[in-house]
Amino acid sequence: MDHGFTSVILKSGKDQSVKRYHPWIFSGAIKKITGPVNEGDVVKVYSNKNEFLGLGHYQKGSIAVRIFSFQDVELNGDFWRAKLKKAVSLRQELGFPNNDTNVFRLINAEGDGLPGLIIDYYNGSAVMQTHSVGMYFLREKFAAVLKEIIGEKLVAVYDKSEKTLPYKAAIEPKDGYLLGSAKQVQVKENGLVFKVDGESGQKTGFFIDQRENRSLLETYSAGRDVLNMFCYTGGFSVYALRGGARSAHSVDSSESAIQLTNDNITLNFPDDNRHKAFTADGFEFLKNIQGKYDLIILDPPAFAKHRDTLPRAIQGYKRINTRTFEQIKPGGILFTFSCSQVISKKRFRETVFTAAAISGRNVKILHQLSHPPDHPVSIYHPEGEYLKGLVLYVE
Repeated sequence: MDHGFTSVILKSGKDQSVKRYHPWIFSGAIKKITGPVNEGDVVKVYSNKNEFLGLGHYQKGSIAVRIFSFQDVELNGDFWRAKLKKAVSLRQELGFPNNDTNVFRLINAEGDGLPGLIIDYYNGSAVMQTHSVGMYFLREKFAAVLKEIIGEKLVAVYDKSEKTLPYKAAIEPKDGYLLGSAKQVQVKENGLVFKVDGESGQKTGFFIDQRENRSLLETYSAGRDVLNMFCYTGGFSVYALRGGARSAHSVDSSESAIQLTNDNITLNFPDDNRHKAFTADGFEFLKNIQGKYDLIILDPPAFAKHRDTLPRAIQGYKRINTRTFEQIKPGGILFTFSCSQVISKKRFRETVFTAAAISGRNVKILHQLSHPPDHPVSIYHPEGEYLKGLVLYVE
């Protein structure tokens, strides 16, 4: 065993998932830890038979180690540079950025072999969120390496980890710029323009993962009355208007989200009276819309962030989908989503199926949706497929 790092030894039989390259070691799988270990430390993971399994960051909690290398390599600047370079190269191969789109995900945690690290790119400004202390300790190195790789096009890197780090971590993170500054940026997505506030917006400022689903919605919008629930930046509403919607109404409980939605509508469709925005509770708003809309988007915030909230979350998804099935106009289209990682694709589909059955409507699945290719999912880590969506035809 290597004595340069503390070793984590697994119980017999608990090494199978990591041998299949799953990057998480759960606390219950650990037999012993040889030596002192602090949150964020790099540890080496071994089987009970002394086989090397991986290098990862240690943290307190259910997921005790997040593995970032299944090879016993030397950890230096070149190692991290190669990881980031590979991720950036993939986005370039996918065609990002381009003349129509300059907002995309640059680093997607486990999907890029960097568990605990998310970086989104907004027209020259990057917003970073770390979900593990180990990645948080590397934030300044990552900012410097990104500048080196991307060059002068990268003008700012903002660290927004204050609310994403584990609450048990004995550190006091403060959001702030690691490079340059760019409080509010204007981005282009499929030729449409959006205002993004990386500092105070939800997540990193914009739901980039819905880009292709917004495009699909555009193709269904012509001549329809569209209702965009939990609208946040109004992305689906903007696409619906470009697609020729007869009307588009946006609803969110947050006044600042409604303001952002109205700003984005004005940026793309000034003086367009087809759009209206409402500050209201989603469940309440859906009570009295009988037959008014024939294209509805349900994209609520994650009802479940942890397994212990799963039963309540499933009830939430069932309730809101049932209400929508009951209210949507015959021949209507429903785009319904869950971004809760702990709800599987199968469980989400079953929940929506139950809602349809309760409503008594005849419902057909037209599309099954996920996130776009700049949010790659490791084939060994299916939990990375957090966004689930269904496009449904309601008779």
